[in-house]
Amino acid sequence: MTPFIAIERVSKAFGSDAGPVPVIDDVSLTIAEGEFVVFLGPSGCGKTTLMRMVGGLDHPSEGLIRLAGEPVTGPSRAKGMVFQSYSSFPWLTVLKNIRFGLKYRDDVSEAEADRISRHYLELVGLTAYAEFYVNRVSGGMRQRVAIARTLAANPQVLLMDEPFGALDAQTRERLQVQLLDIRRAERKTVIFVTHDVDEAIFLADRIVVFSARPARIIRDIKVAERVPGERTLDSREGRPFLDLRREILAIIREEAQYNEAALIAAG
Repeated sequence: MTPFIAIERVSKAFGSDAGPVPVIDDVSLTIAEGEFVVFLGPSGCGKTTLMRMVGGLDHPSEGLIRLAGEPVTGPSRAKGMVFQSYSSFPWLTVLKNIRFGLKYRDDVSEAEADRISRHYLELVGLTAYAEFYVNRVSGGMRQRVAIARTLAANPQVLLMDEPFGALDAQTRERLQVQLLDIRRAERKTVIFVTHDVDEAIFLADRIVVFSARPARIIRDIKVAERVPGERTLDSREGRPFLDLRREILAIIREEAQYNEAALIAAG
């Protein structure tokens, strides 16, 4: 069976005055339709660059990325992206911000667009704020607006770049729970970038752990096999969750020590 997303021997380097700077090093990965995959790694390792290449916002220096069997050559409505910054339009209301996600859909009537917008408004729990201008609601609400707007566009894959990173701990936890609820309702394929181990375990079907730059895969973990059952806030305190957390942190520490030793050896 053709994988839904195929990353085939992808490398990426950015140019600089000192020459090419490698960011991704020969990464190959497949993702099934409906999977929630977390890219986990240290800040600056290249995981966001890889996600952006899946979204068509960057291009590999070598290798190929396919979505539903077709090469990714640029951005399209098939790839919906949610960033850490609050990407909203302050001159529009919450509902109109969500409806903006349907701007380029020519497959729905005006009435259907209104129904879809209100469906996602309700899905993210913002019905009571429909007529509020988006710059009058909290950061957590604005991020829910961004998620709803992206889902309204009906993308094939949802790409999320540390979407909760700028939020306080309580709001972040609440949105993590809501994201799981949304995913159960929508069953979208998701690539989620984070450097937070607890967030990764709580959300993911699979965690792909990356090395420091240039990014290479050092572990591919099937979380559902290690932390069975429905994820809840209580499951974070359970033995399976904590055991996996310790294992992943040990992997990250070992990688950091290896890189430090390599830098010392290189002088």
